[in-house]
Amino acid sequence: MKAERFMKRMLPPLNPLRAFEAAGRHVSFTRAAEELGVTQTAVSRQVAVLEAYMRCRLFERHNSALVLTDAGQAYLNSIQPAMETIGEATAMTRGQSSNVVKARVYLTFALRWLLPRLPRFRAAHPKIEINLSTSLLPADFERDDLDVNICHGGPEWPGVSSLLIFKDRLTPTCSPALIESLGRNLTPADLVHQPLLHSRNRIADWGDWFRFAGVDVQLEPGITFETSSLVYEGARQGLGFALSQVALVKGEIERGELCAPFPAMARESGYFFLHKTGRIEAKTRIFRDWLMQEVAADMAKEARQAPDPGPALQAA
Repeated sequence: MKAERFMKRMLPPLNPLRAFEAAGRHVSFTRAAEELGVTQTAVSRQVAVLEAYMRCRLFERHNSALVLTDAGQAYLNSIQPAMETIGEATAMTRGQSSNVVKARVYLTFALRWLLPRLPRFRAAHPKIEINLSTSLLPADFERDDLDVNICHGGPEWPGVSSLLIFKDRLTPTCSPALIESLGRNLTPADLVHQPLLHSRNRIADWGDWFRFAGVDVQLEPGITFETSSLVYEGARQGLGFALSQVALVKGEIERGELCAPFPAMARESGYFFLHKTGRIEAKTRIFRDWLMQEVAADMAKEARQAPDPGPALQAA
């Protein structure tokens, strides 16, 4: 009982603690005030109350910029998981959709990889709902009401926690009818004279693949689509060759709707699972772990089959 009473006495005043956490998270009294619905002066006063209670400075000003002291940063890091736990428990008790994972995803990834698998997620985790939105814009987890952002890019994602879903493996694909009309003994250099389909946001990919294949060429602008999904569909309809993400067209290749006559180019860039740095909520962790299990199952299936497409081309 003595220990319990001692712990109760050591709890700080909670309104000042809430003001400090918001101000420390935003590194701004103004943005903290906007979040809490009070004035900047009120936030400043609440922080001063907490500093008096803690007997140390939590913030300093350098050239008019607000900066956490070492003690303030250490304290913020310690209390944030507890504040998030309180928020989760409160939302759960009030029944405020704590089982919804809000995810922003690239449209092509959503259509071609994630959506076909979501029925399996729902069957395995019926109490968790996935709320999907699509955008190429990176998420700001401090501003946007999101739990997850699935983005394409390089391996560095400063300011957020990241996990690689899969790396790029890009290979030319086309319809069976087109490959039949051209003959089976195509070389990479032959593609220079064929219609090449481009995605507006992946305009440099064909040049990268030709360099990988050892073909020195200056490409002319080709048929360009808004999204990679339209590029892949254009290839399936016989409009030309798409440079396809292997993981996103594997179904069409396996069904014979697309042909992949050349090996794939591997790159360090790829699709990444991003979330706010720090403690990850249980629902988000469950979604992340399921997603990575799906990736592992794909890799195991591919390992059991003949390479499709195979190893790197030898440079000419």
